[in-house]
Amino acid sequence: MKRLATRVIIVRHGQSTYNAKKIIQGRCDESVLTEQGMADAKTAGQALSKIQIDAFYCSPLQRAKQTAEIIHSCLNNPPTLQATEQLMEIDLPLWENLEKQEVLAKYPQQYSIWKQEPHQFKMVLDQEKEHYPVLSLYEQAKSFWQDVLSQHQGETILITAHNGINRCLIMSAVGIPADRYHSIQQSNCGISVLNFTGSFGDSVQIESLNQTSHLGVPVPSYRNPHKGPRLLLVRHGETQWNKESRFQGIRDIPLNENGKAQGRKAGAFLKDIKIDFAVSSPMLRPKETAEIILEHHPGVSLETTSELVEICHGLWEGKLESEIEAEFPGLLQQWKDKPETVQMPEGENLQEVWDRAIAAWQKIVANYSNGGAPRTGIVVAHDAINKVLICFLLGLKPDNFWNIKQGNGAVTVIDYPESAEGKAVLQAINITTHLSGGLFDQTAAGAL
Repeated sequence: MKRLATRVIIVRHGQSTYNAKKIIQGRCDESVLTEQGMADAKTAGQALSKIQIDAFYCSPLQRAKQTAEIIHSCLNNPPTLQATEQLMEIDLPLWENLEKQEVLAKYPQQYSIWKQEPHQFKMVLDQEKEHYPVLSLYEQAKSFWQDVLSQHQGETILITAHNGINRCLIMSAVGIPADRYHSIQQSNCGISVLNFTGSFGDSVQIESLNQTSHLGVPVPSYRNPHKGPRLLLVRHGETQWNKESRFQGIRDIPLNENGKAQGRKAGAFLKDIKIDFAVSSPMLRPKETAEIILEHHPGVSLETTSELVEICHGLWEGKLESEIEAEFPGLLQQWKDKPETVQMPEGENLQEVWDRAIAAWQKIVANYSNGGAPRTGIVVAHDAINKVLICFLLGLKPDNFWNIKQGNGAVTVIDYPESAEGKAVLQAINITTHLSGGLFDQTAAGAL
């Protein structure tokens, strides 16, 4: 992964009057913030208040602009707030001002396509014009990035907009395909962080997705109805080799004291969530992290599966980057630039890790999809394993490996609202607020 240059913080507007009534808004501008929406906007503003913001963009629609103005009032030395139509919400002209149940009754076939194949969803506005809302919004998001990023290289940009456009901003930046439109959650006043290495088209890292801890909501709520399981994907706590930036791979390095503390913080963070099952890699560092978390859930036994062990780095293991470069010139840079092309000397390649990790994940989802009420479980694994799983769930490929960040002790929330066979919803990615108290991941940037 190249050096991170431009940080972008994306916030969805607060609860609106139409949100509260479950009325579809789109580009209709009749909806304004509720009292709850205004309070949450202020809370989000306070969470952002100590961050130096260099540029601030918002949608011109009332609910987003009002949220942005409240946040703006909380910032220290804020830049001018700029409203742009490139951040307008998805255009759903035939559905605006209708309750969701009305849309279901009036447009059942179209609604099914909207939910299952959003990239194919279209509205026929007249005999000659077909409108593809998601594809159009995706292009709008790309246009925003192309116009804005070049103006703010190396700066911090704050965006306040809407559910749909925020999803497309994240998707188009990273290369997530449009058919995963419903796989990314954006809660009211949820905060996401992207790190760009350069201009649009260069590598982008999702540092976090849809943080809600600042709102007093540790993890986002279920989407109802909820038929399948919820999985809380956790990366193990820090080890001494993480701290030293040594490549660990399948070396069985235990948690250091900070790693144990991170496990305790993750446990406290998740203690009020009913945990029904737990699975981990059998290696010391994830197993110990899982056991610390489960101290708050004494009735839950821990399963382990060898398919979740970390990538085998072979002859790199135990070495620092400088030592690897000296022994295998150029291969480390290739791993950073094109990880999918690297065969670790006497170790694995990324495709091998991809295949076994996904096989393990699908078994876990299938095993805990049976029964009456949906179940919630923790899955504790490693940096490479977690990145691979998240890439897979977002419709990405092994070459997107570095687009995902996983901090030690971080929590990612994954739901299967339809069933084990349906697409997963990434409710949140890489939550680390329980570790540092801040919005940014402060964990060790060590080797895998």
